Order: sequence, then structure tokens, then C-alpha cells
Amino acid sequence: MWMKKFAPIALVATLTLGLAACSSDDGGVKASEYPKNNITLVAPSGAGGGWDLTARAIAKTLNDTKLVEKPITVENKPGGGGAVYMAEFATKEVKNDHVLMVKSPPILINNNKAEGNSPYGYKDTTPLAQLTRDYGAIVVKNDSKFESLQDVLDAIKADPKAVTLAGGSAPGSMDHLVGVLPAHEAGIDPKSVKYVPYDGGGEAVAALLGGNADVIATDASTIATYVKSGDVRVLAVSSSERLEGELAEVPTFKESGIDAEFTIWRGIFGPKEMSEGAVTYWSEKLEKMTETDEWKAELERNGWASEYRNSEDFTAYLEEQDEVIVELLTALGMQK
Repeated sequence: MWMKKFAPIALVATLTLGLAACSSDDGGVKASEYPKNNITLVAPSGAGGGWDLTARAIAKTLNDTKLVEKPITVENKPGGGGAVYMAEFATKEVKNDHVLMVKSPPILINNNKAEGNSPYGYKDTTPLAQLTRDYGAIVVKNDSKFESLQDVLDAIKADPKAVTLAGGSAPGSMDHLVGVLPAHEAGIDPKSVKYVPYDGGGEAVAALLGGNADVIATDASTIATYVKSGDVRVLAVSSSERLEGELAEVPTFKESGIDAEFTIWRGIFGPKEMSEGAVTYWSEKLEKMTETDEWKAELERNGWASEYRNSEDFTAYLEEQDEVIVELLTALGMQK
């Protein structure tokens, strides 16, 4: 049964981004001479989602601790669930040591899916470090008629077009996979689920609160604020065990009768031909950052779990994950 394979597959997705090609034509730049300019850290989505929050936490910590003296500016560049900026990063910023990007499983998913496929993937970057792990959440508005994940699945079974599922990424991307995974395990054709994509988790939440979606799939950490305010309810999370904080009472997929898990890792990438000096610089700075009290405070504030992998381990993981994602998309009929 495919889902028996999926549980460990999704668990593997808990792992981290690593470092791809470290060499470049500009390899003579020394870490001591870098950075020469201010740093731009791109979140390839709108404000309010996981990439945006991660990028801002990284920038704040590195500058506040003086680990990085040069100012780090966070820029939001939404489009295509991250695919639009990925094309720019892989072509126009190939040698730009001063532009970095935050990414997560969509860097693999977008490159391997059929619809809305991106020709660019992790091999078109220099993975620098995995930093955190998060989980998916199935969310409804506070006054929704749905009281449980099973209620949603029953409604979809009765009439797939009567339930609108939304997410902050393109069809076939991370939020979509998190959202249709319970349906697939429940015996529902995932292609029959009505999915509406938005550019980032913030826009997906707005669609839910505005009545343009019945259910959203999003990151567990980013939805906690809305749970606290009473705007939404979380029906289930994709973790192996219950989470802490605002989501402590929320059942897992497994507790809801869905034998599957999905872990969302987040990491930071440099351009494909990043100089060796810059790679060395960021490898040292990011590892030191994860050990600071300031970073630990950011993890707690955002509800993230720390999961650090250096560039080498991250790269090895991405090689494994590329095969995993192809298998997952194939099972859903979404592979290219």
C-alpha cells in the first residue's frame, strides 16, 4: 500500500537542506574579504508565510548578534509558489554572492511536478544550511461547520466540488500535498479535490477569513497567531506527535485516522556559482547563529523546532529527497 511507504517518506521530509556545489569560477574570494556589499535575503512569497517569517528571523538574528555586520534586507518576491523567483535566482543571480534565498520542500516539488513545472531545482543553487522543521496544518474558520478532519473528508466524498481547499503554494506544491494527503489516504482521488492556490500563507489565511475558502492547508507555526486570536480552528496537524503551545490540543493526522505524516524543513541557499569564500563564510555564520540565545528565542516565538544541517549534510539529504518527491508525485499522478 502506497501510504505505508508515505509515512517514512514524509518523515524523511523532516530533514534539512544541505550544500550543493561549493566551487565556482570566483573561488579565489576569501571568507575574510566577504561580504563586500549589503546582503539581500529573499522570501519567494508574500508576507506572513513560513518563508517570510524564516527570512526575517534569520536577518534579525544575524544583525542583532553582530555575527554579520553588513545590513541584511529581506525582500518578498511572490509568484508560482516560489517558482517565479526560483527562475530569477537560477539565471540572473548565478554569481551574486550577496543574494540568498529561503526555501523548503517546494524547491524539489516544483522541479518534479508536471503542472506548473519549474525547470530549476536545488542543483541550480548552493544549499547552505537547513535550520528548522515545521508541520502542516488543516485549518478552518472559527465558525466553520467542520468540527474534525473526518468531517471535511466526508464532505469531499459526498461532493468534491462543494469544498474549497486553499493553500499558499501552487497546485502540486507543498500546501497542496499537505491538504490532499488525508484525502488520498481516505480513498479519495486527490485530483478531485478543489484546490485554490495563493501566493503565501498570509494570503491563504485571508481567503479563509474572507469566505473564499472552506479549508486551508498551511504551516502549523504560522497559524498559531490566528488560533490565539480566535479567528481559526486547526483540525489536525501532520506531525508524529502533538505539538506544544497554541496547538497542544490539536490531534495529529494519525489520531484523526490518517496514517501519514508530513514534515516541512526550511533552509537557506546561495546562488549556484557562489564563491568558495562566501560559502565558507555563511557555513560558519549560520552554524554560530543556531547556537545563539537570540535564535533560540526566534524558534520559540515562531513555534519552530530547530533542525540544523550543514551544507554537506544538507546536499546529501536533498539528493535523497529528490527521489522521494518523485515517488510521492507519481503516486498522486502529478509527476512530470
